[in-house]
Amino acid sequence: SQGEKHLSLEVGDTVHIQEAYEMPCSLLIFSTNIHLQGVFPASFVHLKEVIIEKRDNEEVVISAEMPLVKEVTTTLREWGSIWKQLFVANKEARVKQVQRLMWELMEWRSQLLSGTLPSDEFKELKQKVTSKIDYGNKILELDQVVRDEDGNILDPEKASVISLFRAHEEATTKINERIKEEQSNIQTDHCGISARIQSSPTHSLYVFVRNFVCRIGEDSELFMSLYDPIKQTIISENYLVRWGSKGFPKEIDMLNNLKVVFTDLGNKDLSREKIYLICQIVRVGRMDLKESNKKCTQNLRRPFGVAVMDISDIIKGKIECDEEKQFFIPFFPYVILSFLLCPKKYMLLFKCVCPPLLSGLWVTMKALVGDIVQIRKEYPHLVDRSTVVARKLGFPEIIMPGDVRNDIYLTLQGGDFDKYNKTTQKNVEVIMWVCDEEGKVIQNSICLGAGDKGVSEYRSVIYYQVKQPRWMETFKVAVPLEEMHRIHLRFMFRHRSSLESKDKGEKNFAMAFVRLMKEDGTVLQDGLHDLVVFKGDSKRMEDVSSYLSLPSTRHHHGDPHKGATLSRSSSSVSGSGGGLSVSSRDSFTISTLVCSTKLTQNGKCVCLCGAGVNKCLYRHLFLQDTLDALFNIMMEHSQTDDYDILVFDALIYIIGLIADRKFQHFNTVLEAYIKQHFSATLAYKKLMSVLKRYLDVSSRGEQCEPILRTLKALEYIFNSLWTDLYDNDFMAEDPHDDRRNSLELLNNILEVLSRDNVGGTFQHIQDIVVSLLSIINRTVITMGREHTLISRVVACMTAILSQMDDCHYSTYIETFTGTTDLVDFLMESFLLFKDLIGKHVYPSDWMAMIMVQNRVFLRAINTYADTMNQKFLNNDDFEVQLWNNYFHLAVAFITQESLQLQHFSPTKRNKILAKYGDMRRLIGFAIRDMWYKLGSHKICFIPGMVGPILEMTLIPEEELRRATIPIFFDMVTCEHSHSGNFHKFENEIILKLDHEVEGGGGDERYMQLLETILLDCAAENPTLRPQVQHFVSLVKGLLIRLLDYRTVMSDDSRNNRMSCTVNLLNFYKDINREGMYIRYLYKLRDLHLEGENYTEAAYTLLLHSRLLKVGHTHTHTHTHTHIEKAITLCKELAEQYENEIFDYELLSKRLFYENIMKILRPKPDYFAVGFYGQGYPPFLRNKVFIHRGKEYERREDFQTQLMSQFPSSVRLNTTTMPGDDIRNSPLQYIQCFTVQPVLEIPPRLKNKPVPDQIINFYKSNYVQRFHYSRPVRKGPVDPNNEFASMWIERTTFTTVYKLPGILRWFETTLSPLENAIETMESTNEKILTMINQYQADWSLPINPLSMLLNGIVDPAVMGGFAKYEKAFFTDEYTQQHPEDRDKLLRLKDLIAWQIPLLGGGISLHGKRVTDDLRPFHERMEECFKQLRKKVEKEYGVRELVRKRRHRGEVWKYTLATLCFFIIQTCSFLRGWTQKSTRPRSMLRSIRQSIISITSLQGSECGTPTKTHADR
Repeated sequence: SQGEKHLSLEVGDTVHIQEAYEMPCSLLIFSTNIHLQGVFPASFVHLKEVIIEKRDNEEVVISAEMPLVKEVTTTLREWGSIWKQLFVANKEARVKQVQRLMWELMEWRSQLLSGTLPSDEFKELKQKVTSKIDYGNKILELDQVVRDEDGNILDPEKASVISLFRAHEEATTKINERIKEEQSNIQTDHCGISARIQSSPTHSLYVFVRNFVCRIGEDSELFMSLYDPIKQTIISENYLVRWGSKGFPKEIDMLNNLKVVFTDLGNKDLSREKIYLICQIVRVGRMDLKESNKKCTQNLRRPFGVAVMDISDIIKGKIECDEEKQFFIPFFPYVILSFLLCPKKYMLLFKCVCPPLLSGLWVTMKALVGDIVQIRKEYPHLVDRSTVVARKLGFPEIIMPGDVRNDIYLTLQGGDFDKYNKTTQKNVEVIMWVCDEEGKVIQNSICLGAGDKGVSEYRSVIYYQVKQPRWMETFKVAVPLEEMHRIHLRFMFRHRSSLESKDKGEKNFAMAFVRLMKEDGTVLQDGLHDLVVFKGDSKRMEDVSSYLSLPSTRHHHGDPHKGATLSRSSSSVSGSGGGLSVSSRDSFTISTLVCSTKLTQNGKCVCLCGAGVNKCLYRHLFLQDTLDALFNIMMEHSQTDDYDILVFDALIYIIGLIADRKFQHFNTVLEAYIKQHFSATLAYKKLMSVLKRYLDVSSRGEQCEPILRTLKALEYIFNSLWTDLYDNDFMAEDPHDDRRNSLELLNNILEVLSRDNVGGTFQHIQDIVVSLLSIINRTVITMGREHTLISRVVACMTAILSQMDDCHYSTYIETFTGTTDLVDFLMESFLLFKDLIGKHVYPSDWMAMIMVQNRVFLRAINTYADTMNQKFLNNDDFEVQLWNNYFHLAVAFITQESLQLQHFSPTKRNKILAKYGDMRRLIGFAIRDMWYKLGSHKICFIPGMVGPILEMTLIPEEELRRATIPIFFDMVTCEHSHSGNFHKFENEIILKLDHEVEGGGGDERYMQLLETILLDCAAENPTLRPQVQHFVSLVKGLLIRLLDYRTVMSDDSRNNRMSCTVNLLNFYKDINREGMYIRYLYKLRDLHLEGENYTEAAYTLLLHSRLLKVGHTHTHTHTHTHIEKAITLCKELAEQYENEIFDYELLSKRLFYENIMKILRPKPDYFAVGFYGQGYPPFLRNKVFIHRGKEYERREDFQTQLMSQFPSSVRLNTTTMPGDDIRNSPLQYIQCFTVQPVLEIPPRLKNKPVPDQIINFYKSNYVQRFHYSRPVRKGPVDPNNEFASMWIERTTFTTVYKLPGILRWFETTLSPLENAIETMESTNEKILTMINQYQADWSLPINPLSMLLNGIVDPAVMGGFAKYEKAFFTDEYTQQHPEDRDKLLRLKDLIAWQIPLLGGGISLHGKRVTDDLRPFHERMEECFKQLRKKVEKEYGVRELVRKRRHRGEVWKYTLATLCFFIIQTCSFLRGWTQKSTRPRSMLRSIRQSIISITSLQGSECGTPTKTHADR
């Protein structure tokens, strides 16, 4: 149903179902949404679970879906509407981009709704979704969404102002970086990407393990790393993946989440000739896969194979890798040892000998630019917190401050073990522990690979019966720094048997150990270490005291047999007493690599700072630690200057090194240290002292070697000085803007105080308010809007205000000792708020931050308003300027763009209403209350506050309008009681209304409310009622015209704009607002000049010249079409120049008479244009205009141009006036035809011999009446003489002004009385025509005649003229319109003549009516008798004489009757045109029928008679 109860729904609407009804065809639901109620089919909606919350006694319905799904849904809906707009605007590239984003979001939304994603995969998808939403919002210029660390939308209700501000900053930075990345990906080719990679000092490789396909049958371990085949060295840590025997990761949560980033790679690494990605596969199970005996030994680590891929081009950026592109790395069995020793040989073997296997590794790879912190920001969709980080084996090229690292990498190189008494070689397994001095194992200190948990024991791979195994296994040892000097590594060697029974009996046959730190405090040197292998009792080998005092390495690394200091016999080591002996037939080699920012292998570094810094010990090798140590020395000896010069020289030396080109990348490290880590609070005194000493020595001309190095390093020295000198006074001007630190400190304090778990904060906040609020306010006022810190300072101010409660406010107000200080503070605050509201310091898409600021400001404004009521409202204390500032601030707040909900999308509007409500209503009601409290002081704000209050009432919020519009009546009352009138108010509101409506304010609903409310208020005040009624009428008329004008200003039709402009300027002229009248005159002039309507532009300016007392205008003509008017103007000007200005030189110029006689001037055509239908705006709807065509313009061209302005209109091909069906249609119809101007010869030319050239001008100019004639046929057609039945219908149009004028067209309409006359004429003519038709053709159906007659004689209609009697035949109308006397007589005569016509029709109807309609006819006759009695009594009797002709009776007007009509009409027209004194704004159209003389000569008619005189 489309009836009134039908509820129209759109996709995504939320409805609250109240009742359900079973219907025969479907289930109808009765429901309600926020504003509407109605029914709809049940199939239209999908029921969803909701959560109902109560907020301020209102129920709020919230969907129970997960927040991310709801966010995606609302985002898609919002993007969808924008996508359609982009499509309409033909922005093809953006349409495709948004479409792609929406497809991705829809796909991910389906995955979220499925509920089948593992937690890690869900987390990854959430990161991708939020990143995509934020990116899309940015490119579509939508509001920024701020999130917490988990990607959830940050709730402004729960977050502090500072955290909200910082979240906006972080989100902005992240999104901008993402956009740069997207643009870089689009704009650069492969070479460009490579260049970008090469230009960065740090690089990373992202690897996503999609799948591992290999039939092993046992658990396995996959060790992935980067490898340099040329230097035969591993570059990175291993990434360890533990793979299950069933073909899945052992930790099922890691499925589809096996991601690793190999980071810390530098340009030197990218310059390597070759880089491989290798994956070593180690199976964990039996010694031999072929063994099926259940008694086999289990959990043995056995080499299985390797997968290798050359990734040189990928990591160098020569090949661009898509994030979804997968690479297959084939698997090759058991060549781990040989591959690492000779990779070239085996890569060739892989290519030539080994066939491609189905086993292998599927991975996704992408080269990323930056370190781990940078890539987490730039590639959040790839690298998140769950992504494993595999660091480089060694330091990156740049070590940033804060990058603390303490890793020792150990590689089992190989060994050589004798079989002794065994028949076959041993299956050697190496077991390693990290132990302290007491032999206690340090738990979880061994990491086999990135992504794996720490273990306490390491077991090596086992090679089956190999004398010289080469393990090449690398793992990491991580122990606390303070324990490092107590730590050693213990290695045990054990033979492993295939059978479990034998294996249990095997014991450790040898051991080795090595200390991690030497006695001098240095850590183990990088490189190979040939360890001493000891033999002995298994238990003795585990006893720390038996081996820890022994040497652990051989002195000569090259030949293990040259260890001369160690006994080769099997006896105990001399002097040890531990029972262990050195095995000369066995050897074991390891290699180590130390990557520590705290440890050093250089003995000199341990003594870097001498005996004075024993606390620092050996820890200060790297930049941050070195600088910290130097400044600590300076501070620990702050009372003396013993170390000042040494420390200063050391600083200069370090800075000099960094200034070297080789170390240019360390500039950022040093700058970061100074800005973020430098904390020596008083170092500036000592630095300044030494610097001054050097400068003094140099200024005396003495030799000072350090001065040159000092000058080179001056920039960083000054940075340190400025950072140190900084003293919380961030008002001080600073070229480096170091006030940021103090500001951040204050923001951090406010952030902490905003938390719930920090205890009582009242006094802390009070101290901050009292000491800093005024300073912060003045800082914001004096700081320029372009300053980099302005947003931070405003956020700080907002945070202080947000944490103040009522007690804080009242206490702070009481701190002002004098009234003047308090007034100054309030005025300062009001001006500050107004400035911040008018020009936000935040980007426009920081919607959450702006709304929180508005909420805080609103509370402060209301609190300050209470203070004004208490202290500054009485007569003695009243502060006009303070109250004025308050009102202007409040209006600026309520009208700010960020609160105008009507301009926002439904999604954004609903978000704001749900979170913050409509703050406009709150402040609007506050303004109203404050106004009414002013009392006698109101007159001080009239008319100054009329404009601001008007601006507030124009806000399209119904409740707000109803609450604030009565203020206007209060202003009227106030001014009237003070001055006896309210002219100031009236003038101001007319002036401001024009400005506000043109700017977009106001609508028809506002006009209705304004009228209703003001009239209701005036009804209670009889004294003011007439004046208020006149004022309301005035404002309503202005609003109608202003709304029409605003509607068409964006229209392509210049004609419509001109029409509305003329309506406005005429209105302002009528109400004597000369300034506004002139303003719109010049707007009209500009429109004419745009359209090259120079004549109309001149007439427009002429209206302005009429207002001037003395003119200085020169006459210019662009064409020769209106020379006559130019001559008239020249004569007027001549009088001015001769008698007022005395400019005789201009008088000497000739006039234009010659041009009139000699120049050929084309005559323009005139066109009648009717706009019918309700689809047109009111100023066009159902109106007819006469248009003046351009020179040589044909009707077809004019009509085409007209139709182009209204492309949806339908052209009417007839020239008759359309009926009510067309006029009331919702469509647009246009009627256009040519009309002929009626010559009006000027009186001065009448009865004189005037040349044709002069008369011809007046035939098409200065015309106001126009004719349109068309032939019509009435009665039977004579085939021998067509002119016998041809009639001519002529329509006369009269325009409001003569053409040409200030427009190229003017409207033609009928006055109410004229319309009544035309309607009666049309009705009488229709009755006569139908009688003739029915007399001529007896076969016509009777129904049309029945309807026509009954519609007229019915008592409810009373001949259709009862309404005319009430409107026109009254004494009041006659007195007000004495000029309409002839028209009233004409209307009465037409009413009287309708009776005999109706009588003839009813008589004819009685002869044709059927029996079943006889009762209807009898009732109609009875009604007619009553009607005739009334009309004949009031207006006299008219009779028609009938005469038989041919087959039936034909009723006609006789020749005398027709002549009488002609005479009456002519005299009526003559009196109308000559005597009418109606305003020129009244437009008229007369339609009359002129009878052909030929048709009259052959007719046989009766003679009309009057039985009674007219009354």
